[in-house]
Amino acid sequence: KPGATPVIHWPSVVFKRTRNPRWHRRARHALRHSLRWRLVTLFMGLALTMSVVFVVGMQKAFTVGWRDAALPLVTDYVDYLVADLGSPPSIERAQALVQRLPLSVRLDGPQVHWNSHPDKSDRPWMRRGEREEEKPEGPHLLSRTTADGTRVVLGLGDIDWQQPRSRIVWATLGLLLLLTGVAFAVVRRLLRPLEDIRRGTQRFGAGDFRQPIPLQSRDELGDLAQHINTMAHDIHAMLEAKRGLLLAISHELRSPLTRARLNTELLPETAELQPLRDPLLRDLALMRDLISDLLESERLVSPHAALHLEPTDLVALLKETIAAHADPACVNLHFDPEIPAWPLDRVRMRLLLRNLLDNARLHGGQGVVDVHLARGDGGLQLRVRDHGPGVAEGQWAQLAQPFYRADAARQRGTGGVGLGLYLCRLVAQAHGGRLTLRPAQPGLEAVVDLPASAR
Repeated sequence: KPGATPVIHWPSVVFKRTRNPRWHRRARHALRHSLRWRLVTLFMGLALTMSVVFVVGMQKAFTVGWRDAALPLVTDYVDYLVADLGSPPSIERAQALVQRLPLSVRLDGPQVHWNSHPDKSDRPWMRRGEREEEKPEGPHLLSRTTADGTRVVLGLGDIDWQQPRSRIVWATLGLLLLLTGVAFAVVRRLLRPLEDIRRGTQRFGAGDFRQPIPLQSRDELGDLAQHINTMAHDIHAMLEAKRGLLLAISHELRSPLTRARLNTELLPETAELQPLRDPLLRDLALMRDLISDLLESERLVSPHAALHLEPTDLVALLKETIAAHADPACVNLHFDPEIPAWPLDRVRMRLLLRNLLDNARLHGGQGVVDVHLARGDGGLQLRVRDHGPGVAEGQWAQLAQPFYRADAARQRGTGGVGLGLYLCRLVAQAHGGRLTLRPAQPGLEAVVDLPASAR
């Protein structure tokens, strides 16, 4: 209104914060579900365990060798150096010894108090039980007492142990990472046939037997791939034999069925024969439709199925199908008026529309069938919904399977033979689309998506 303040209603948007799983959860998931990472972890654990065992064993061996061989030599050499310093020890000789050898000298006695390295009183090479502060009395490996009572303590001089130690640590870590990468690459190469086997079994499960599993190795995995290829070949042969038998039986039944229908129609329409003639014609028509559906399903499931594509007004085709196979008063048709002519196989699309309408009419009770046709994402979308009781939750994945019926008793009044939705799925897939069945609460909704690639 003039002068009124405009009110803008903004759509509410809810932002949900998504967090990536923590690294330890991802690592736990990888160890539980990835054979590759479990093998790498096993190899690295074995390598570390063997390294620890080797280092501990070498340390024990070195300790025994030190005690039996090197310790007497070191003791004798220390006696020689202390005797060379004299008694009382000479500071000049001690300075010359420090300059000649990487040693530290400390002199503590009644006449001499001298330390070559006063800032390094605690030597890193000393063991805890051998320090003078903790063990002042008794014989010491690197300490002696001269005749005048002067205590001489020898040690290591100006040697930087931190830099070599850090280099060793970084070199060890780098080597460990390199070994981990090499182990992962080797395990990945060894387990590559498993990925080929997984993809091959997925193709075989989808019905594609054209490409066998490649044989990249001659070990147990190669033998497994060969056995799976043999099994797939046998299954493919059995399926082809079943299809051939079904096609042969269907073709052979057509001729006697046509003759039986012709003979029945030639019967006189008298009051005595009419009650027998009409049910017989109805059963013969059901058998004819069943054989036609079987032949059409085998043609569509074949990899060489050919479609006769032509520009088709799908709205007009939908109206014709509703007028021929359903009560127009019981169908609510909603469509986009700007839908162009679409390259489709008219015969197959008429079959799809007829089966969807029959399924919705049969399972929808006395309710109205809703039909929506619109454009979306560059393609067409057809939705057919009934308002019946629907089906159980565990039956959704099997509704479009051949000869499957939700009614286990397979009564004639509750449905056909179970080929309607199966044919709809095959027709949608032949056009490059898909058929989706989902609950409508109440009822069932069938959604057919025809992508833009079908044009």
